[in-house]
Amino acid sequence: MNLVLTGPPGAGKGTQCRRLVEKYGLTHLSSGDILRVEMNAGTELGELAKKYIDQGQLVPDEIVIKMMVGAIVKSGYNYLLDGFPRTSNQALQLDKSLEGDLSVEAVIVLEVADERVIDRLSRRRICPVCSRVYDDLSLRPIRDGHCDSDGALLVQRSDDKPDVIKKRLETYHERTAPVIEYYEKTGVKMAKIDGSLNVDQVASGVSAFVESLSI
Repeated sequence: MNLVLTGPPGAGKGTQCRRLVEKYGLTHLSSGDILRVEMNAGTELGELAKKYIDQGQLVPDEIVIKMMVGAIVKSGYNYLLDGFPRTSNQALQLDKSLEGDLSVEAVIVLEVADERVIDRLSRRRICPVCSRVYDDLSLRPIRDGHCDSDGALLVQRSDDKPDVIKKRLETYHERTAPVIEYYEKTGVKMAKIDGSLNVDQVASGVSAFVESLSI
């Protein structure tokens, strides 16, 4: 299966990606992670990307697409794209670069209202050691303020402050939401799932859709 999972910040993409990887053996591909790997390894693409980042500029789509296609080829045609493509142009260029068994098969969209995103991310706390995510509602740590896995003191990310969240949502609606429209026009299979439900309910909806792809 070749899947794209997308949605606004705070929709729970990371949590659902981990569950999909564990349940179906997919290769989790995040553009941010792949970019860091390429840069740390000093590859040709990584060095090109670093020049733009060091100058405070966005990495051009053509470089990002080449990195993602390379990672997809290595995945064994069984991948899960996490929050990528981020723009409709990236989606178009990705489709042009992929053929046959490499092509995107289906898209999963986690839908969450802006007000719920702001509330959810404002409550979010993260372990600086293992990156495990908590909040004070459904994902409370056993020991208040500390990670269940390693005991580290939980922190709030700087981009999880309300004013910053609003700017992130504006960017999402302007740049990333059109990706959904793009895939709707291409006719790939798509599921829109209420990401405001609890983690298990969302996972159940995601799994039902994924399993329907093989029918």
